[in-house]
Amino acid sequence: MNWKQIQRDHQAVIAEVFGRLRPEIEAFAREVVAALRAGNKVMICGNGGSAADAQHIAGEFINRFLLERKPYAAIALSTDTSSMTAVGNDYSFEQVFEKQLRALGRNGDILLGISTSGNAANVCRAFQAATELGIKTVAMTGGTGGKLAPLADRVLAISCLKHTPRIQEGHELTFHLFCQLIEEIMES
Repeated sequence: MNWKQIQRDHQAVIAEVFGRLRPEIEAFAREVVAALRAGNKVMICGNGGSAADAQHIAGEFINRFLLERKPYAAIALSTDTSSMTAVGNDYSFEQVFEKQLRALGRNGDILLGISTSGNAANVCRAFQAATELGIKTVAMTGGTGGKLAPLADRVLAISCLKHTPRIQEGHELTFHLFCQLIEEIMES
């Protein structure tokens, strides 16, 4: 293991998040605040580690991040195993988030899709449905954003590296930054 290279990779991710992505993170936080204040919710989806990240973010919204405050409306679409397996069995795995979004999403909500490659077919289908429903879409990806980027209203891509673990670590840092910003704005 090349510790020095891993350290350089982390430094590149941190520089990208606090540099190029900072205005996008701040703008996204303001959009979430506006949606929450209007009585809307944030829905989050992803596969594998990104599904775990979706749950993590929803938990930060519903419980708290740093401040004692009221819960914020958020749903991780990867947590309803009965719905996911029913849709996957009766239709296809590509529709598991789309079907939930069509059932639960409303105009003014926000959909956050997490895909390190940007090519997750089920996340792409959810974004297509969100556009039809008037739901704002934000993609968290790596690289150039893959197939998800042109479907998104906003793209937060960790583009400086191609390694999935480093992209995921950049996403984690980004999640925590926007959770903190959202709380600071909502509670001020």
